[in-house]
Amino acid sequence: MDNTFLEKSALQVNDGVEQPPIVNPNAISRFKKFQHKMPSANEFVEGILCKNTTMLSKAITLVESSLPQHYTLGQEVIERCLPYSGNSIRIGITGVPGAGKSTFIETFGKMLTAQGCKLAVLAIDPSSERSKGSILGDKTRMETLCADQNAFIRPSPSAGSLGGVARKTRESLILCEAAGFDVIFIETVGVGQSETAVHSMVDFFLLLLISGGGDELQGIKRGIMEMADLLAITKADGENITKAEQSRILYQGAMHFLPQSESGWAPKTLTCSSYANTGLTEIWDVINEYLNFTKANGYFNKNRLRQSKYWMYETINSYLHDNFYQNPDIKGKLATYENAVLSDKLSSFKAAKQLFDIYTELAKKQEL
Repeated sequence: MDNTFLEKSALQVNDGVEQPPIVNPNAISRFKKFQHKMPSANEFVEGILCKNTTMLSKAITLVESSLPQHYTLGQEVIERCLPYSGNSIRIGITGVPGAGKSTFIETFGKMLTAQGCKLAVLAIDPSSERSKGSILGDKTRMETLCADQNAFIRPSPSAGSLGGVARKTRESLILCEAAGFDVIFIETVGVGQSETAVHSMVDFFLLLLISGGGDELQGIKRGIMEMADLLAITKADGENITKAEQSRILYQGAMHFLPQSESGWAPKTLTCSSYANTGLTEIWDVINEYLNFTKANGYFNKNRLRQSKYWMYETINSYLHDNFYQNPDIKGKLATYENAVLSDKLSSFKAAKQLFDIYTELAKKQEL
């Protein structure tokens, strides 16, 4: 508006009231005051052994952290908790989408806690390939189990790792065992070729299926069925009871064509309903029958030792991967080589080989 007009006009424009800041500065100062420093390794271990679930949650967050400064502390906590681990029943649970994994875990878990079991659920939530984010909504689907004092539920993002299993699930399992949980569920994202990852850290592998989904046998990969120790047809209630029983018979027949497992166990098929609360006791009986069978023939301990060896090599691969990409010299050259590949100046394989050669030369210089 013209200033000359304002001087001659009776219209006056006041400066107005100054707006307060969006964030209360006093609240910020109070928040900073209540920020706590990172607990020490002793505090983590003592809290976990005292069955403090808050400290357990913080410890799992620590080992899941991708920050290099958290790695050393996290590994020390795991190492000191290791002697107190190994006393739980480790159960892997997977299934086709819509099979009702979360509902099954809540109902089945409540049954176990009612019997005096202490249950930990490590639920792996799928991460977006685009945003890399996860909803982590398993707790919202297990409201009753969340309120159970004998249960601990920890959703973790898969973060693009193999088989939908969070890279640190193995370490989280050790921490939960040290905290006194005697039954541990590992819920995977869903059926996929890389479910081997979860199979390699559990004692018992449960595959949940649904009936009435077309040609069921075509929809399940053979490798998943070969890994399963028990197939459970869910939602066997109401009008679906007959279909569920037909599917159970179909799968039971198909299991006879698969090679016998190394454990010597013949996989079973059952029907269950989380809604009607049927078939769950039979599933728990089969799990205990399997454990007694494999402990008697020596497979249980043999399998756990083999799993420890497997995860040693997986940890080596993980460490090499992280060390390569966190190397500042490699970071500085990645964009250049990427552009060279995109502009067809260099093949993908040659670019990778040259980057790895640079990395190994840097490693040799550090040794000197």
